[in-house]
Amino acid sequence: MIPTPLVLASGNAGKLREFHQLLAPLGFAVLPQADFGVPEVEETGLTFVENALLKAREASRVSGLPALADDSGLEVDALHGQPGIHSARYAGEPRSDARNNAKLLEALSRVPEGSRTGRYWCVLVYLRHAEDPVPLIVQRSWEGEILAHPRGEGGFGYDPLFWLPEQGMSVSELSAEEKNRLSHRGRALQSLVEVLRDTAEHRGTTE
Repeated sequence: MIPTPLVLASGNAGKLREFHQLLAPLGFAVLPQADFGVPEVEETGLTFVENALLKAREASRVSGLPALADDSGLEVDALHGQPGIHSARYAGEPRSDARNNAKLLEALSRVPEGSRTGRYWCVLVYLRHAEDPVPLIVQRSWEGEILAHPRGEGGFGYDPLFWLPEQGMSVSELSAEEKNRLSHRGRALQSLVEVLRDTAEHRGTTE
């Protein structure tokens, strides 16, 4: 069977590898949007869903192929949901994990332990074509707490500050395998794979 090309609306090599490993068995060949000259989209949406849709539609429009996009970020209860959709640029441009983390710690400096709850969100959008009226949307969250000081050397973004009570460690202290199994993005991707598999099986029974 010839694989179906699928454009990933991202330039992240790690994401490309992860998506390819899970989607290849379903008959998809996941390709980076850079292969098609897809420009970076201005994320003007007010939600993760809106921004993921913007990225997926642009990737599909330019490439003429099905597209997959994700949008994710950190939501902190004591900050009324911030940094939210602004997570990657929380401290401004150029993007910096260290400055984002420092700004988050400053914003929570007067918030006591036990009131620093939050969650990571990941939204995945799959489009069959740029004008797809019924995009496939999957979203998953990952509950945790924000530490007062960073812990661990792994991961990226806010991982050194994101504490997992059930594991007794920060995300940065997890192995890559554990993070992929537990994380918002890993579980959202697994859910997407299940839906795509069900869709393919249904299509096979009706054709």
